[in-house]
Amino acid sequence: MNYGEALKEQRELAGLSVMELAKKLSTSHQNITRWERGDVIPSIDFCVKLADCYGISLDELIGRKI
Repeated sequence: MNYGEALKEQRELAGLSVMELAKKLSTSHQNITRWERGDVIPSIDFCVKLADCYGISLDELIGRKI
């Protein structure tokens, strides 16, 4: 699983639409879509916001297994 797929999976597990997540993070839905497609890597600041939003670690956010 690549990071984009992992980001999408976490959003879906949280029961959020792209639009809902974009509103929570104060960003555009286009950014969320680009991240999930793997076109663009979100900044570390947004990764921290995403992990906090989902209540998970950064490792879990990107699908990293330790």
